[in-house]
Amino acid sequence: MGRLLSQDEVDKVFQNLKGQDEDPAVKKAAAYDFRRPDRIAKDQLRSIHLLHDNFARNLASSLSGYLRAYVIVNLVSVEQLSFAEFTQCLQSPTVLVSLGMKPFDGNAVMELNPSLVFPLLEMLLGGNGKGSALSRETPEIEQSILDTLFRIILHDLSLAWQMVANITFTVEGRETEPQLLQILAPNEAVVSIGLELRVGDNVGLMNIGMPSIVIKMLRNRFDQQWSVRKTDSTVAEQTRMLNLLKPTKLHLDARLEGPTLLVQDLMTIEPGHVLNLDHPLSRPLRLVMNGQSKYEGHLVATQNRRSFLVEKLDTGG
Repeated sequence: MGRLLSQDEVDKVFQNLKGQDEDPAVKKAAAYDFRRPDRIAKDQLRSIHLLHDNFARNLASSLSGYLRAYVIVNLVSVEQLSFAEFTQCLQSPTVLVSLGMKPFDGNAVMELNPSLVFPLLEMLLGGNGKGSALSRETPEIEQSILDTLFRIILHDLSLAWQMVANITFTVEGRETEPQLLQILAPNEAVVSIGLELRVGDNVGLMNIGMPSIVIKMLRNRFDQQWSVRKTDSTVAEQTRMLNLLKPTKLHLDARLEGPTLLVQDLMTIEPGHVLNLDHPLSRPLRLVMNGQSKYEGHLVATQNRRSFLVEKLDTGG
């Protein structure tokens, strides 16, 4: 026991320890929580992020027009949580609504922070929305005033989801305490979407929780939507489209631009009268294709027929 180790023996001990650290089996081992369902793929989360980023821009425009105030909506987070974790992140009391997702079974959740709700209520009732922030439950009469606001939000949310599936979001229930909202099991996974709303000097969060099981059902549609957005048309596709357009018929018109004529003068026209079109012979005519001016040129005669000699592209049409 009292023998001192040589330097070579010390080096061998460290080499053995280093070899154990580099064991592939040890590197791949990771703790797994069996109470949490499988997480959805990262590429699908990116698609959800793009979808709700578009929703945020449209909602800012809709709310600005409805409230007659400058509204900014920013997407701040998209992540997957358990339903219990999602509700624990919400304020209490707050404004919670349970959302139907027809034609799919299950419910989503939408929450508006009180720091945003009460200024919005003041603006909807004719105020300037600059009152002091309140922290209390909203009675039924105030919730009914918010219904129109919810309809605008859910309309834009449904439009955003049309890129993936035709989902109609409707309000099916209301609650003020997150712990009392029992529409999903505590361990069921939800995709949490957080948006920051700025209305004047007021800032608040809107949180949306959607069941992950519904999003997993739409996995293939997300992949198709992503490929359509990211894939450019190939040369073969462009050639196929050109071949489809080649048999298309176009209506051509060569027109003389003349003066305006009063109806009373038109009614006095008789055979033998001459109309002056005020169009010099040297001025080129316009060839109109399906109602849109495309070329400039002059009328000519070929094989006893009137024809149009194309001289240049009409850049002014």
